[in-house]
Amino acid sequence: MEFRHLRCFAALAEELHFGRAAQRLAMSQPPLSVAIQQLEASVGARLFERDSKGVRLTAAGQAFRASALALLEGADQACVRAREVQAGEVGRLRLGFVGSALQRGLAAWLQAFQARHPRVQVVVVELNSQDQIDALLREELDLALLHTDRLPPALACQPLYAEPFLACLPQGHPEARRRRVPLAALADQPFILFSRKGSPDYHARIVDICRQHGFTPRLQHEGRHWLSVVSLVAQGLGVSIVPAAFERAGIQGAVFRPLAETPEPSAVFAAWRRDGDPGLRTQFLAARPASSV
Repeated sequence: MEFRHLRCFAALAEELHFGRAAQRLAMSQPPLSVAIQQLEASVGARLFERDSKGVRLTAAGQAFRASALALLEGADQACVRAREVQAGEVGRLRLGFVGSALQRGLAAWLQAFQARHPRVQVVVVELNSQDQIDALLREELDLALLHTDRLPPALACQPLYAEPFLACLPQGHPEARRRRVPLAALADQPFILFSRKGSPDYHARIVDICRQHGFTPRLQHEGRHWLSVVSLVAQGLGVSIVPAAFERAGIQGAVFRPLAETPEPSAVFAAWRRDGDPGLRTQFLAARPASSV
């Protein structure tokens, strides 16, 4: 039994006339007759009576009709849903993000996407860059917003934005009085950095920035999230170099100053599995407001 047999049955059951049913199906009458015969052979019951009075459903045909129509409707719905999923209109998007994305308009981006695609469920989780990479590889995320483009071969990415690094200092720190802070002025300060385990690439970049200006930072504490780093600075436990987005976090006790130098900026990338379905990912990236991350 094939779906074409069911469609032939449905048309004939409604028209009760081979000529009209064949016309409706855009086929000639002989192939329609063959299809009905094949269907009856497959079912093992006569579905139509044919005589000089015309065509009518048998009792078996009446019983078969409801189930046949339900199967056709289910198949049509399955096709519609498959097309909608491919087009990014329905489904579930599992999105990972680094904390700085919240300060760069991620909420507005999510709202813009949900307004366009209300039937898509978006599940968001804050993770550091390395945890997002691992989650993508385990197929636990569909899209990741992270701080590195150094990715395994199975992953691809595109840049989203870049922003400068700032000196992050405790309120009352002598260097906080400057309009711009020379990196060398932080050489003897206890540093609070993003965890090496959480984002080895990002940790190494900040260490490299310091080394390029004559010193290796004296690591005092590590945080797994940038807000933890800024909070530790605000409590007077050290200084740090952080992405400019965290100036908007509003953490009392932390002061942000531009660096006197201009190191390579902090960048955020969108990453995904190369073999992943592009539908929802493409729609989400396209929904990004101009003022967002």
